[in-house]
Amino acid sequence: MTDSEPPGSPAGVSAGRAETPAARARPSVAEASRRKRFFVVLFVVIALILVGALLWWLHARNYEGTDDAFVDARIAHLSSQISGRVSHVYVSDNMRVRVGQLLLELDPADTGARYQQVQAQEAQARAQLTQAQAQVLVGEAGVAQASASEAGAAAEAANAARDLARYRGLQQTMPAAVADQQLEQAQTTSVNLAAQRKASAMQVEAAQKQVTAAQSQVTGAQAQLLSAQAQLAQARLNLGYTRVDAPIDGTIAQQSVAVGNYVQPGQQLLAIVPLTIWVTANFKETQLTLMRPGQQVDLEIYAYPSVHFTGHIDSIQRGAGQAFSLLPAQNATGNFVKVVQRVPVKIIIDGPSDQRYVLGPGMSVYATVHVR
Repeated sequence: MTDSEPPGSPAGVSAGRAETPAARARPSVAEASRRKRFFVVLFVVIALILVGALLWWLHARNYEGTDDAFVDARIAHLSSQISGRVSHVYVSDNMRVRVGQLLLELDPADTGARYQQVQAQEAQARAQLTQAQAQVLVGEAGVAQASASEAGAAAEAANAARDLARYRGLQQTMPAAVADQQLEQAQTTSVNLAAQRKASAMQVEAAQKQVTAAQSQVTGAQAQLLSAQAQLAQARLNLGYTRVDAPIDGTIAQQSVAVGNYVQPGQQLLAIVPLTIWVTANFKETQLTLMRPGQQVDLEIYAYPSVHFTGHIDSIQRGAGQAFSLLPAQNATGNFVKVVQRVPVKIIIDGPSDQRYVLGPGMSVYATVHVR
């Protein structure tokens, strides 16, 4: 096309139409290249996500964890056994104590006076028992004496009866040999001696009854002595209750008693947190499939997030927590809804055992169990 040709001439139009397909081809190739790179990147990202998910699953399947866990212990709550006024308190909050250590004392004046009174009653009952036993011995001696008298009277009565029989026999065979006066005298003597024998027998019976009565007094005195001894033991026990000692090693907590307080039986005075603690972790029942006692546990105690605590499973409770609640669930009703239950697992803490880490009941824990 020459400079003299106008832009709208046929030659110019044909030249513009010849360049249009090439110009359109170049953008479509670039767009296809961009789409190809996009799908390649998308495939790589998806592959990385799948590989990461697989690796995470292979790692996570070896562990079971829960944040429904806390430090646990059997806290000893100490209360008063008797009523009285507090005279001394030897401990304070958060103080370490050892078993048998004296914690506080109650005023022993009342219990001491009661102990002395019962002690005197026990001595009196013992004296009454001794007296009753002596009465038994006296009665038995009386029985022996009466028995001896009765035996002598019986012998004399038998002799008089034989003499009377001989006189009667002689009178029948030889009437002149025995006078009537002799026969009457022998008969009188026999009757008198028989009466004396009967009286002696009655004396023996009376003496035996006295012995029986004395033995009853001994039984009563023994019962009184046992009662007095029981009261003395109770009074001695109450006197010992004026001293409150530590039943376990641990740390004082929740001290609510002070010198001068008047306490009643059963009133809580203080608590002792023992040194032996563990972790109670409430796992879902679906997490227990591979759990066994002895498996290693990683513990993250929220109070010390930078410290790695370890432990092991001690035991698994045979029953879900809701089975031991005050009002257990009644699944027989028509509005039953399936809820995954939690089962307490006891975990013993193995380390670290440094005393710098203050661990106590109620502290939050995240527990991770190595199940594989």
